[in-house]
Amino acid sequence: MLLPMLSIPLLASQLTIADPAGDARGDGGYILPTRPAVTAEMLDLRAFAADSSGDTMRFTVSFGQMGNPWNAPSGFSAGVTDIFIKGALGGQQVLADTGLRVREQGGWQYHLRVTGTGATLHEANTLGTLTTRAAPTVQVQGTSLIIDTAVPTGNYGYWVTNSVYTPLSAGGLLKPGPGTQPTALQAGRTGAPTPVDVLAAAGDTQAFTNDTLAAVGETRDWVSIALIVLGGLGLLITVIATAVVWRGPSRS
Repeated sequence: MLLPMLSIPLLASQLTIADPAGDARGDGGYILPTRPAVTAEMLDLRAFAADSSGDTMRFTVSFGQMGNPWNAPSGFSAGVTDIFIKGALGGQQVLADTGLRVREQGGWQYHLRVTGTGATLHEANTLGTLTTRAAPTVQVQGTSLIIDTAVPTGNYGYWVTNSVYTPLSAGGLLKPGPGTQPTALQAGRTGAPTPVDVLAAAGDTQAFTNDTLAAVGETRDWVSIALIVLGGLGLLITVIATAVVWRGPSRS
């Protein structure tokens, strides 16, 4: 017997999330490098927006100031912006090399990284294998980055972080540490998370106390919900069919 299909929303609705201003210093004690000169405003996430562009996703990330301390041709080079996109089922719990993990169940399926020298997009399957997807295109518009990607249109949850950029590391991330030289990002503890700002509600400091970050946006697992509902419908149909067989045809 065929089970009725459950309709699951696929089209993306526009999502805009503001981030508190003036919090681009990690736990409040991070000291930014002075060579090259990087200001907190250049690294300060102010808003994140997700919308569809045809059948793929477009993201807009806004900052307090658009900075270019490394004089990149792109017009920006202060930070490394990571956008992790929640998978429909399962996903990766570790947020790449940021030093953070997801706080809740599930994990990311897509990882988008944007620097002033280029952007990358990786997709993780259920086994954790990463596949490189078409490179996103990035435009500067005022104090915002407009990012067009190959991520299929849909309603997703997101983890968004911003770190200090350096051309001297493979991923472009400047790791915090105890060094006091002008090029160092200083933090008060060993192993502190790399991002200096994360997209989170005001007062949520867990990214810098227990190294976990909560997703924002559509955080429900629609596939899991669908499977639960379909399982319940299947059980109900089985019970009804069993009852009909047990009663049998009526006899006069």
